[in-house]
Amino acid sequence: MARLGPRARGQARAWAELLRLPALFTVPGDALAGAAAIGVRPNSRTLLAIGSSLCLYEAGMALNDWADRAEDAVERPHRPLPSGRIRPAAALAAAGALTAAGLALADRAGRPALAVAVPLAATVWAYDLTLKRTPAGPVAMAMARGLDVLIGATATGVTSRSGHVLPGVTAACRTARPAFPSALALATHTLAVTMVSRGETQGGSPVAPLAAVATTGALAWALANGPAGTGRPGHPAVARSQPAGDTPTAPEPTPLGGTKARLGQAPGATPSPSPGPSPGPGPGPGPGPGPGPGPGPGPRPSPTPMTDTLRGALTLAYAATSARPLFHAALNPSPPLTQRAVGGGIRAMIPLQATLAARAGAPVTALLTAALAPAARRFARKVSVT
Repeated sequence: MARLGPRARGQARAWAELLRLPALFTVPGDALAGAAAIGVRPNSRTLLAIGSSLCLYEAGMALNDWADRAEDAVERPHRPLPSGRIRPAAALAAAGALTAAGLALADRAGRPALAVAVPLAATVWAYDLTLKRTPAGPVAMAMARGLDVLIGATATGVTSRSGHVLPGVTAACRTARPAFPSALALATHTLAVTMVSRGETQGGSPVAPLAAVATTGALAWALANGPAGTGRPGHPAVARSQPAGDTPTAPEPTPLGGTKARLGQAPGATPSPSPGPSPGPGPGPGPGPGPGPGPGPGPRPSPTPMTDTLRGALTLAYAATSARPLFHAALNPSPPLTQRAVGGGIRAMIPLQATLAARAGAPVTALLTAALAPAARRFARKVSVT
C-alpha cells in the first residue's frame, strides 16, 4: 500500500481536526445505553443507529467550524478553516452530506428511529447556526445528546419477536420510555459541560466549572446508590414481557434507568411471575395497582454482585474523568485549563454511558462501551476534542 504524500497527510490531519475525530468515540455509547435501558440485546438496527449518530455528530462538528470561521480567525487562527487548510465551502458541503447520510441510516433502522433523527438533525443545525450564543444554546446541546440515546432505543426496539418491523411509530416508540432517564442523565452532563465550554477561548468565572463539579457529583451519587435495572438484554424475561401481537413493552422507568417494582414489593426484589395475558387487548403494563390491563413484565433476574461491582467501578471512572479537570478549571478558569476541563467532560461521557448500561443490567454492553475510553484518550493526544 502506497504511503500518503505530505500534502495528503496534511489534508487528512486538517479534516481530523475539523471533525474532532477523538470525540467520535463518545458517540456509540449513546445508542448502546439506549438499547440497554429497554432490556434488548443490541442488534443490526442498533448498528444503523450508531452509524446515524456518528454522521449527525460529525455534521455538527463541520457546521460548527463553518459557522465560527470569523470568530476562529481571531481567537483560534490555527483551526483548519481560518488557517486555509480546508475551504469553508467544503466544510459546509461535508455538513450537508453527513446530515443526509445520518438521516438515511436512521431511515434504514426504522421509522421510529427516523422520527427521532429528524429533530436531532434540526437541533444540531439550529444550535450551530442560531442558538449557540444564546441562553438556549446549552439546552439545545443537551437535548441533542438525549435524542441520540433515544435513537438507539427506538431503533433497537422496533423489531418484534418474529423479526418483523413493528408497524406504528407510536406503538414502537413506546418501547423507548425506559430510556428516558438514561437520556436525561447524559443530557444533564452535556448541559454542564457546555456551560463550561463558553469560557474555553477567553476564560471566565469559576461558577460554571463548580456547577459542573456539583452536577458530576450528583449524577455519580445517583448512579451508584439508586436502584439498578434488573432486565438483562436477551434474557427470556424480555420475550415473556411482550404481549400478543409482538408489540414489545417495557417496565416503567424510575430516575436514571431503574425499573419500578410492583405495588407492595420492596425495591430490588424479584417480581413474581406475570399471570399471563388477559382476555382484553390491553397495551401493556397498567400504570395503577396490580398487574394492569395487559401482561406485566415476566420474572427478571436480580443484579449480580459482579454487575454491581462493575457499576461502582465505572461510576468512579466517570467521576474522576470529569471532576478532576473541572476542579482545576474552577481554581484557575484560564482558557487552557477550561479547554482541558471541557475535553475531560467530553471523554467522561464514555464511562457515564457504560455506567448506565451496567445499571440497566447489561454488563457486556457496559464493558464494550468502556473499552472505547483508552482509544479516545490516545487519539486526544494527537487531535484536540475542543
